[in-house]
Amino acid sequence: MAMLHRAPEPDVLKPLLDRAQLSPESRERVLGTASELLADLRAAQGRGWVNQFLQEYRLNTSEGVALLSLAEAFLRVPDPETADLLIADKLGEADWGAHRGKSSSLLVNSATWGLVVGRAVVGEGGGALKRLIGRAGEPFVRQAVGAAMKMMGEIFVMGRTIDEAARRMARTEHKGFTASFDMLGEAARTHEDAQRYFRSYTDAVDAVGRDARAGHSISVKLSALHPRYEVARWSECVPALTEMLEALAVQAAGKGIALTVDAEESERLEMSLDIIGRVAGLPSLTGWDGFGMAVQAYGKRAAPVVAWANGLGRLMNVRLVKGAYWDSEIKRTQIEGLADYPLFTRKAATDVSYLAVARDMLEAKNIRPAFASHNALTVATIVEWAGNSRDFEFQRLHGMGEGLYERLVRERGYHARVYAPVGGHRDLLAYLVRRLLENGANSSFVHQLADARLTEAEILADPVAKIAAVGGARHPAIPLPLDLFGVRRNSAGLDLSDRAVLAWTVAAVKAPLPAREQPGVGGPTLDNRQEPTHPQPLPSREGSAVGEAVARAQAALTGWSATPVEHRAAVLERLADLLEARRDELMALCVQEAGKTIADAIGEVREAADFCRYYAQQAREVMRPHELPGPTGERNVLRLEGRGVWATVAPWNFPLAIFLGQCAAALVTGNTVVAKPAPQTPRIAARAVELAYEAGVPRDVLILAPGGPEVGAALVADARVAGVAFTGSTTTAKKIARALVEDDDRPIVPLIAETGGVNAMIVDSTALPEQVVADVVASAFRSAGQRCSALRLLLLQEEIADGVIAMLKGAMETLVLGDPGDPATDVGPVIDRAAYDHLMGYRERAKGQWLKTLEAPAAGLFVPPTLIRLDRVDDLDREWFGPLLHVATWPAGELAETIRRVNAKGFGLTMGLHSRIARAAEIAEAEAAVGNLYINRSMIGAVVGSQPFGGEGLSGTGPKAGGPLYLQRFCVERHVSTDTTSAGGNATLLSLDEGGI
Repeated sequence: MAMLHRAPEPDVLKPLLDRAQLSPESRERVLGTASELLADLRAAQGRGWVNQFLQEYRLNTSEGVALLSLAEAFLRVPDPETADLLIADKLGEADWGAHRGKSSSLLVNSATWGLVVGRAVVGEGGGALKRLIGRAGEPFVRQAVGAAMKMMGEIFVMGRTIDEAARRMARTEHKGFTASFDMLGEAARTHEDAQRYFRSYTDAVDAVGRDARAGHSISVKLSALHPRYEVARWSECVPALTEMLEALAVQAAGKGIALTVDAEESERLEMSLDIIGRVAGLPSLTGWDGFGMAVQAYGKRAAPVVAWANGLGRLMNVRLVKGAYWDSEIKRTQIEGLADYPLFTRKAATDVSYLAVARDMLEAKNIRPAFASHNALTVATIVEWAGNSRDFEFQRLHGMGEGLYERLVRERGYHARVYAPVGGHRDLLAYLVRRLLENGANSSFVHQLADARLTEAEILADPVAKIAAVGGARHPAIPLPLDLFGVRRNSAGLDLSDRAVLAWTVAAVKAPLPAREQPGVGGPTLDNRQEPTHPQPLPSREGSAVGEAVARAQAALTGWSATPVEHRAAVLERLADLLEARRDELMALCVQEAGKTIADAIGEVREAADFCRYYAQQAREVMRPHELPGPTGERNVLRLEGRGVWATVAPWNFPLAIFLGQCAAALVTGNTVVAKPAPQTPRIAARAVELAYEAGVPRDVLILAPGGPEVGAALVADARVAGVAFTGSTTTAKKIARALVEDDDRPIVPLIAETGGVNAMIVDSTALPEQVVADVVASAFRSAGQRCSALRLLLLQEEIADGVIAMLKGAMETLVLGDPGDPATDVGPVIDRAAYDHLMGYRERAKGQWLKTLEAPAAGLFVPPTLIRLDRVDDLDREWFGPLLHVATWPAGELAETIRRVNAKGFGLTMGLHSRIARAAEIAEAEAAVGNLYINRSMIGAVVGSQPFGGEGLSGTGPKAGGPLYLQRFCVERHVSTDTTSAGGNATLLSLDEGGI
């Protein structure tokens, strides 16, 4: 199973193609059945205004997307002002008039007319109609939209409570069908959430068990039962989830009903199987045939998972689904730089996998199959393979696929079950969006069915033939993560959701380092309580150590700057390769000397490699001569060359990535470098420089100058230094700037400074609280808050503040403080005693404003993550570089004013916005005076080449590191203008032909 996880797509598909293949005779019968089912489906789609409404406003239209966005957010907005802004945002721009009168349904056309009127009220202009409705207009539209959104909820949710859902299943339209009730709740963020979801499951089992003869069942999502359902927390969550699932299974067995464990993201598969396997083997469940699990066919491991289920030694109910998290799985794999995708990248490949696995399930001795599909061809194929057997069932989602199974159930004796969500409309949102996106995607059968341009033959085309025709190749528009940036190879990550990979990574980062790489005193070891000391300065025979280093670098400048840029770029690329080859030891250094967690250590090595490759690629372009336009008989050429000796001064919070990023940019542009690392992390810098030498950087071209502030001051003051790249505090940056202009005889020296900031995240009432809390926890507390980009100030709209704060406090309770080499650790120690005392002193002074804090280990420099309440946005005017998060509120309708108040603090590094209103994002983009604005995501983890990083104002000078303008700052511009006619006339002009005459 492990071998298939990220295996190349063609290799995985080859055996599946054979299993999914139909004989010509079978294919003909399948097409006949599928054609009948297609007719039933189309007839059902034409009945009822709901189906017709969904056909009219599909997701391939801007109006369909607008309605989906409105449905996702509207019901959670508590205040009318923001609700009106959301309605105006979603209804005001779409062309509802284009849909007027297009449907055969009077109700759909009436709804369209309502949307046209709504746009007139909330959109720009509106003329007489808007004036006529006047002040009563917006409340009227708001109420109408609210009613419509609740109606959508009723379409896709079987009931708000389990009792309501059971009553609805008893209606005539569900005759012959049973239900699998799914209690809505995607992923718990807090232990309180998990307990609430667990109670909803136990209540549901009781309710369904009151009428076990009805045949209904319960579906359980494990991620709803634990807030940290993660491989890194295996030892904590697997026993807890096993205990809860056992309790539910025993309860269900006692009631005589079935219980199915729903599928999760691929990274949780091993955990899910461990939990399911433990419960399946319980003696207390012997004789109960109601236990089951879901398998996602889009996963490359689907077939072995079914084989695993068949080998459990008991009957298992297995629900086969296409898959629910495809887009997020693709993105996660790309972000983490993993070797390949855990799923198929083509819809037809998933269809092939589904058919092959369905065949396995029909032949398995210990599996009672359930086939969840809305695809007529898939259903017809299963009917063909099953022959006269009825010992399985079909399933469809409530609100979708109506008409597909009615004839099969009522006339031909097949069993079918409706997957029926149960919960309040607010709980519906995440479920609704995911289901509509799945089934509204261009490649989905539901979407194709609604597309009048497609013929029946196109809709029922054989997926096996499609995939065989391309040799099982990956979708061309979805590159492997390593190829994400085209000619520049992306850095490789580690799949920490793979338990085996995680185990050897932990062993690697905890392994004793060679003597030369032992962390220096002052690194944040767990029991370090002493003041840091610094390594000895460079040995010197003539004058100061720094002066000698600068002299060596200056002497090496001529040769290095004359080296072709292609050679310098190739050296950087070799260095990137070496960084990845030595990843384990570099990660160990980052964990042991800098106190980084394992995930942060991986990110550190990857970013360093990305800087090297990106700047190498950029240099090949920007350093080549650029011929400029001009009059005939003249040649104008602009070229860039290195400035001279650069001093780089790197921070301890990114002791490898920023250290090497600064050096790489200077080196590839033809400069030599004297590099001063932070005194807390000298060993990391020393190892990086050794690898640079191994890659081909001459020893006098890059010189390490370890030490404390006195070394940095001497380096900056040396008049031979032609430029300074610095990352650190604003105070130190200003000192460097002053030092560079003190000597009137010294040339004007460029300073590239990246400093900190009072980074704010602004959240309005349309934001999804669960997403907000996840992003806040990552932005504020990852790396113990020791990132320049870290969130310092959370600004919540007043109407939602209490709820978000309550959820945030619960999420904070799940954080683990401890050994950074332990994969379960979320928050490690701060860098040194000085930082610890500084942060703890402020935290203690703010004790009266604490909303939440955590217990910290007694030994070590651990600053507890703390949530601090402020009365006003203006109360925070400085950066606290650690896991201390401040929170304040802002009134609805004052987004622009709130952003301006943040701007007034003078910092300009990062800002975040969480909102579902597109206009809010436009306001933030226009008003925010920051280098990096993050919308509906976390505020940390800038990616080289994608998110150039750097600030303005008190947060830095620019240009942005990892961006297309960075290298130019390390260069001088030199232009040459040549009169090409000086040797006797303009030969080019004189030799022109007659221009086609």
